[in-house]
Amino acid sequence: MTVGIDIGGSTTKIAGLAGGEIISPMLVKANDPIASLFGAFGKFTALNNLPLSEISCVVVTGVGSSYVEKPIYGLPTARAVEFLCNGLGGLYLSGLKQAVIVSMGTGTALVHADEKRIEHMGGTAIGGGTILGLSNRLLNIRDIELLIKTAEGGDLKNVDLLVSDITKDILPTLPPETTASNFGRLSDVASNSDIALGIFNLVFQAIGMTAVFSARNTDITNVVLIGNLTTVPYGRGIFNIISSLYGVDFLIPDNSEYGTAVGAALAFIRNMEYKLL
Repeated sequence: MTVGIDIGGSTTKIAGLAGGEIISPMLVKANDPIASLFGAFGKFTALNNLPLSEISCVVVTGVGSSYVEKPIYGLPTARAVEFLCNGLGGLYLSGLKQAVIVSMGTGTALVHADEKRIEHMGGTAIGGGTILGLSNRLLNIRDIELLIKTAEGGDLKNVDLLVSDITKDILPTLPPETTASNFGRLSDVASNSDIALGIFNLVFQAIGMTAVFSARNTDITNVVLIGNLTTVPYGRGIFNIISSLYGVDFLIPDNSEYGTAVGAALAFIRNMEYKLL
């Protein structure tokens, strides 16, 4: 088994890969990258009753992987570039041969991936950190699950300015219900639910449109979404709307939140760019 570990800004994801199958992907939250790494690794091996002798290599990636300077428990340990892992994991989970891979974590990274190369296209600082920062300041909520629950029943008409609010003309590429300005119509009667939903709408629309612009620089229409934010239920509806407007197909595959960890394991299995520690 090869074990891939994605050490992010707030969470660490781990997954095993053996015989072409993903084994027991799981997530651990911790503020310290080394603590989260060993917490995730210990939990993974214990729950799977996995002897260290059965692990061929541990491959780390993500922003926190720079703190890993020596082998883990004496096992062969390697570090792989996060953008490479995003691309490998996104294609593997989706089954596609080429796609724009969007990794939605604390921030957002985009890569162009096909069977021959993986290229970092850029990204945006808007992501999960934006959601939690705004919700903390506006709603005094810093727990994502509580924010998701708070957004239930929210009405974007009390928060966002729509195209129908600013023109009576029919615009072929912009239906009346399209957002013209996020938080551009924040009402005094807006509830916490309205504001919470508005925060999600702001972030997912920004990420979705960034993906559209990136895809238009290629001949690709498939966009694969990976990372923690793929588990937020409001995202799918927003991406479906963007898809219908701009002809880009958004796909959230199974185990999407573990895409980068899976890609780390694949970097070793396929003997691609990695560095042994």
